[in-house]
Amino acid sequence: MSTQEQQQANQQPDQQPIKLTSFSHGGGCGCKIAPGVLAEILKNSSGFPVPKELMVGIETADDAAVYRLNDEQALIATTDFFMPIVDDPFDFGRIAACNAISDVYAMGGTPIMALALVGMPINKLPLETIGQIIRGGEAICAEAGIPIAGGHTIDSVEPIYGLVVLGLVHPSKVKRNADAKAGDVLILGKPLGVGILSAALKKEALDAEGYAAMIANTTKLNKPGKALSDMAGVHALTDITGFGLLGHLLELARGSKLGVQLSMAKIPLLPGVEQLAQDGFFTGASGRNWDAYGHDVTLAPTISNARHMLLTDPQTSGGLLVSCDPASVDEVLALFAREGFGQAAVIGQMTDGPVHIDVAA
Repeated sequence: MSTQEQQQANQQPDQQPIKLTSFSHGGGCGCKIAPGVLAEILKNSSGFPVPKELMVGIETADDAAVYRLNDEQALIATTDFFMPIVDDPFDFGRIAACNAISDVYAMGGTPIMALALVGMPINKLPLETIGQIIRGGEAICAEAGIPIAGGHTIDSVEPIYGLVVLGLVHPSKVKRNADAKAGDVLILGKPLGVGILSAALKKEALDAEGYAAMIANTTKLNKPGKALSDMAGVHALTDITGFGLLGHLLELARGSKLGVQLSMAKIPLLPGVEQLAQDGFFTGASGRNWDAYGHDVTLAPTISNARHMLLTDPQTSGGLLVSCDPASVDEVLALFAREGFGQAAVIGQMTDGPVHIDVAA
């Protein structure tokens, strides 16, 4: 019996099941501050001394910070947290933990430890529900082979859960989002559509099959990132989260000072999401994302509004995006297949500048 079924079975006849999503104004990585607003907030940030050991900082909006410890080890540090994207507390904890750990894999590293970040409306949520959220996070950390070694809790207006995650990588094997090369092939590890499914769920329009697909996608750890770090033909790596495929691909393009040619027809999608998008189920973050970076994207005229929304759809615990030389494509796809990412696909290529994404139908 799932956590959700257990909760429903334990409800008294006059009680309604607790809906975690009703406590939050947004959910998952759709909670991110819109890229345009974030840029405005940060534009006047003062400079600060950068130690020579800091290999990756804020300069290219990469997935995590990387600090060189010695000739053999570099420390990866990241944090991620958000409000509920689903109503089941155990699933919420799993999704949030998987999403946070992904940033270490996206740098080519191995996670070693996590700290929990917990903000909960103590007077509104049963303690058992909060405990289930935390246990969900612990379950994913156990799957990743790392302990939750501490953390911090606060009494919050909205439920918030996430992790600080630390990892290790060899300094020569760090995979930044700024090292793509012209002619590289782009491979996406997971299908798109999590934000669409979450919007349908919040409006009680998502069936059991759609929910199962959503949970399977968002709780699958991006473990191939570690093996990708060992491949010399893999030049750049990132993961797709709240800014959508186009947003994170633009970060890669800007960091590498290259253009992108994308094929909409080749992009893997979660089952049923295109129809749901056609029916109007998409998040407000999709529009905010487009407003922030649409001026750097050209869409083929035949691309439908539904597919347009999928390109900017905020992904929670989304897939790895790999930029590799053409000779390494088969090896990368074979790695994804071995690790259970059967929908991984070639979706485009990097081109000589200017920084721009052209999306063909």
